[in-house]
Amino acid sequence: MARIGILALQGAFIEHERMLREMGAECIEIRNKKQLAEPISGLVLPGGESTVQRKLLIEEGLLQPLKEKIQRGMPVLATCAGLILLADHFRTLPVTVRRNAYGRQLGSFHAEGRWEDEAVPLTFIRAPRIEALGSDVEPLVTLNDAPVAVRHHNQI
Repeated sequence: MARIGILALQGAFIEHERMLREMGAECIEIRNKKQLAEPISGLVLPGGESTVQRKLLIEEGLLQPLKEKIQRGMPVLATCAGLILLADHFRTLPVTVRRNAYGRQLGSFHAEGRWEDEAVPLTFIRAPRIEALGSDVEPLVTLNDAPVAVRHHNQI
């Protein structure tokens, strides 16, 4: 059984945890170095407020250890604020992102994206936009031909 660490400092971590448990994964909420030292086979960086998450990562001494795990190949799934953390704060995902590019909270919307030849439902709530991709970055899901989900080695 996979044991997944979920950054649980702020944001939508409980939704990720609920879904992963439904899929059969064991989860550990990561809020401090002791929890980060637990054995995990993957990591989730949830949506929320990236500047608050970064501040708390620094205060708890987690920023550099998490970055090192990602650089050593730990599989990581990042959504919304997690994307901003990977791109702008850890600097492990070579993409350029623009915060809140899809509008304000009241401008949230649902859309249908494309994953290969399949339609996938998408929800945008103050979401960042991927503006540019580094050379090794593979678009996974697109909306109107623009990437909304990408993969770079061990990072999605």
